[in-house]
Amino acid sequence: MLEVRDLVKEFGGLRAVDGVSFSLRPNTITGLIGPNGAGKTSLFDTIAGVHRPTSGAISFLGTPIGGLPPHRIFGAGLVRTFQIPRPFGGMTVLENCMMVPAGQAGERFWNNWVARARVRAEERAWREKARQVLAFLSLEPLAGEYAKNLSGGQQKLLELARVLMAEPRLILLDEPGAGVNPTLLATIVDRLQALHAQGMSFLIIEHNMDLIMSLCDPVLVMAQGRLILEAPPAQVRSDPRVLDAYLGGVPA
Repeated sequence: MLEVRDLVKEFGGLRAVDGVSFSLRPNTITGLIGPNGAGKTSLFDTIAGVHRPTSGAISFLGTPIGGLPPHRIFGAGLVRTFQIPRPFGGMTVLENCMMVPAGQAGERFWNNWVARARVRAEERAWREKARQVLAFLSLEPLAGEYAKNLSGGQQKLLELARVLMAEPRLILLDEPGAGVNPTLLATIVDRLQALHAQGMSFLIIEHNMDLIMSLCDPVLVMAQGRLILEAPPAQVRSDPRVLDAYLGGVPA
């Protein structure tokens, strides 16, 4: 699905991503781990279009996407969440979901006068879709709550709900378990497994090693901007290069 070849991202004199290459197969949950400062988020941001690559190539479903703006990459079916959720706090949970689909008739103000029936029909359809997504994520009882009133874990679920409204092919998840209580974390893991069973693919940054080792295969390991290992979780757990990276050694 996703091909990254010799990707480099520099910020001034800092090479945050240093010649990274990997590919993701369809219908996989791939983990991305590494110590703080390894370059994981810079890699995510470059894939998602927040940053333009300094050099190298990125393709998604066979189409080059390196350097495209985020909305173009989003429209192609590659979407992401953020470590710190970014809902529209003054909108309800349901409204946060309903605003995601692109190209809605009501976005053109004149359609609210000249195509009222079409606008109303689309709105009903997207409201029903949003309620289905919220029910799937156990958020439906909170549909009328303002997003700013949700707990951190509930906001992580809302991030996932908004992503699902875009009907993506590949989801980049940035630390879905960070700051989430064990009960909600179990819900997130269960829903990710259910989505994977339906054919969804994921690339996940996460510091919770139990989550990574139980959910992801393969696992990518970064250190000092480089990809030092791509392997099944059991091999990653015992690889000396990974231990060196986390304990402050220099990767080979």
